[in-house]
Amino acid sequence: MQRARAAAGAQAGALALVHPCDALALEAAQRIAECGFARPLLVGPRAGIERAADEAGVDWHDFEIVADAGVDPHESAARATALAREGAVAALMKGSLHTDELMSAVVDKTTGLRTGRRISHAFVFDLPCYHKLLALADCVVNIAPNLATKRDILGNAVELLQRLGIAEPKVGIVAAVETVNPAIPATVDAQALVQMAREGAWPGALVEGPFGFDNAFSAEAARTKKIVSVVAGDADLMLMPDLNAGNMLYKSFNYVGGGDCAGLVLGARVPVVLTSRADSLAARVASAALAVLATRSAG
Repeated sequence: MQRARAAAGAQAGALALVHPCDALALEAAQRIAECGFARPLLVGPRAGIERAADEAGVDWHDFEIVADAGVDPHESAARATALAREGAVAALMKGSLHTDELMSAVVDKTTGLRTGRRISHAFVFDLPCYHKLLALADCVVNIAPNLATKRDILGNAVELLQRLGIAEPKVGIVAAVETVNPAIPATVDAQALVQMAREGAWPGALVEGPFGFDNAFSAEAARTKKIVSVVAGDADLMLMPDLNAGNMLYKSFNYVGGGDCAGLVLGARVPVVLTSRADSLAARVASAALAVLATRSAG
C-alpha cells in the first residue's frame, strides 16, 4: 500500500468499484481513499450505494458516483467496463455483485476488455514462513489449463512481478512430482514451459520445473532429493497445475500458514480486483494497491 501511494503520486488514478451495494464494499472504498493510492469511483445504483454507505457509517458525499448504471448488477458491470475501455478508470474492483456478473462483462468479445492473452489470476502472498513475497497462479479463473493457457498464465504473472520491480522473477512449475512422467500431464507441460523460457518466451524470467511443492518451497527439501536449482526455496512465482491444486494451496496459505494476500485478474486491458466476502478489509485494500502497481511500467 505504501508503494502504491508512492507510485500514484499527487494525482491518484480512478478505480471503478463495481456495484458497491454493501457495507464491505463501502468500507473498502473509504480505506482506499484514505490511503491515497487510488480514487474510488462508485459505479451502480445510487439508492443502493447510499444505503450501504449508511450501514457502513461512510459518508457517500465523499465519493463520485456513476449512477446511470441502473439497479441490475450486469448494468453496473457493463458501465464500469465501458469506463475502462474509454480510459476513464485504471482498474476495476468487484463490489457486491457476483464474480460471474462482473467477469461476463470483462470477457465480452464485443464490448469487453479482452486482449490477445488468456485472462488469468494471480495472488501475491506475504507468508510468515517464507522470506519474501510469493505469487501463485492460477488459483481462481482457469480450471484445467492446457499448455497454451499455462503459457499465458505464466506470462501474465511474470509481467505483474516485473511491474512490482522484480526484474528477474524465479518461477517454479509445480506438479505432484519433480520428474517428467507422461502419465502426469502437468510434468510434461512443465518441461515444455521450461523449454519456452530457454527460447526467450519471458525475457528476464528464470523458469524451472517440474517441482513437487516441497522442493519448490524449500531449498532444504530440494537438497535432500539432490535437486540442483536456483529456484528451489527462492521462487517468486509458483505456477500451479490446475485450479483444484491452486485453490487448495492458496486457502492453505491463508488458513493454515497465516498468510496475507492480494490478488488480481490479469490479461485484460486493465487489472481487475475480485474480492470475496471472506476477504479481510486489509486484503481488499492490498488487492486494490496491487492493481495500482500493476498499471506501472515494468521495472
